[in-house]
Amino acid sequence: MSIDKSLIAQSFSQAADTYDEFAFLQNEVASRTFERLGYMRLNPKKILDAGCGTGFCSRQLKQDYSKAKITAVDIAPGMIEKASKQQSLFRKIDYQVADIDNLPFEDNQFDLVFSNLTIQWVPDLNKTFTELHRVLKPGGLLIFSTLGPDTLMELRESWRGVDEQVHVNEFVDMHIVGDAVFNASFENTVMDRDVITLTYKTIKGLMKDLKGIGAHNLDSQRPRGMLGKKKFNLLKTEYEKFRWQDGQLPATYEVVYGHAWKREGQPQKDYHTHDVEIQPAKGREE
Repeated sequence: MSIDKSLIAQSFSQAADTYDEFAFLQNEVASRTFERLGYMRLNPKKILDAGCGTGFCSRQLKQDYSKAKITAVDIAPGMIEKASKQQSLFRKIDYQVADIDNLPFEDNQFDLVFSNLTIQWVPDLNKTFTELHRVLKPGGLLIFSTLGPDTLMELRESWRGVDEQVHVNEFVDMHIVGDAVFNASFENTVMDRDVITLTYKTIKGLMKDLKGIGAHNLDSQRPRGMLGKKKFNLLKTEYEKFRWQDGQLPATYEVVYGHAWKREGQPQKDYHTHDVEIQPAKGREE
């Protein structure tokens, strides 16, 4: 995917007020990432939430690690403004507008870097993981979730029956992400994946969800202009091929999880991957 960061910042800023209403998937993935984090024996004093959105994960991190200082960054000013308004007076979080590829922090600052569904929006994985490695303390943990290439495969395939333009965001394979983590000098890297399937009554419900969180087509090569009625009807017809026998329309999300440690001078170790597919169907109202 050809990524334009200014477009991403603008799109997510504009969606800040509606994001929480439609962030069903994001919250589900966050809970699964926190579940993985729960297996780690950590007592972090300083935590970075990289790509914090409206602060859902930042607030959870503050609840789980009440004595830690939480810093949260997002490239979208609208998201930071929304997050700042939602925090507790007694559980202050340091929210800042910042690009995770160019963080305004000195080296070796954080014991834990947490990132939920943000990595998929970066143009250069090697640069991103090198920067996250830089701000971690030796012995610190990076844990993240991102999206894989099977995400929205039904929508992508349906669009191919309409025209040859780029209409759906494309994401990177788990093994490529794992290589980038490994190449950034992390150790004990573990990657795994699962599949979450949301279900809808109509394709309009899916499109509404994507727009509501600001994650509609953000490829810089995307077609400009409004989607005409003729094309939308063609798309709707193509998507009908995926309707289940129970009447629901599926929308697949391939979710990739990773965690790794910043080594403390010992030789670098290889990483492991686990390819596990879990498909809980989550119904939506539309």
